[in-house]
Amino acid sequence: MQIKQTRDTMSEIYCEALRIRNTVFVKEQGVPFELEVGSPVDEAHSVHFVGYEAGKALATVRLLVDPSDKTHALVQRMAVLKEARGKGYANALLQQLLEFSKKSGITLLTLHAQLSAKELYEKFGFEVQGEIFKEAGIDHITMTYDKFAE
Repeated sequence: MQIKQTRDTMSEIYCEALRIRNTVFVKEQGVPFELEVGSPVDEAHSVHFVGYEAGKALATVRLLVDPSDKTHALVQRMAVLKEARGKGYANALLQQLLEFSKKSGITLLTLHAQLSAKELYEKFGFEVQGEIFKEAGIDHITMTYDKFAE
């Protein structure tokens, strides 16, 4: 898998990320479009990772660095197209995101995992924090990763 990244919300890579997110979150899961895209400021300040196979964009995730504390970032909008699930694309994206984070001086990652994805994040060393909550009508759990020094 080839992974490309961008901060440019006018780029083709970003458009591919939005297409994947729209397919998975809005069409499949029924998340309102306004909630899925969220703040245009967050979109513009995020690094968007997109995974490609044979030139087709299949998976995406975004990393939003906290503007007031550059050592903390949020992992958000992990999505893999239905036909590409179970083939390791989410693993590859997470590995790339972790490497990028470490090189960027980030020491703490936080995410809100859908319960169906909790085991994926645990496999990479993310730890559950708190209780299950609803986000866009879907059960989530907060998870953190702070193992960059290890």
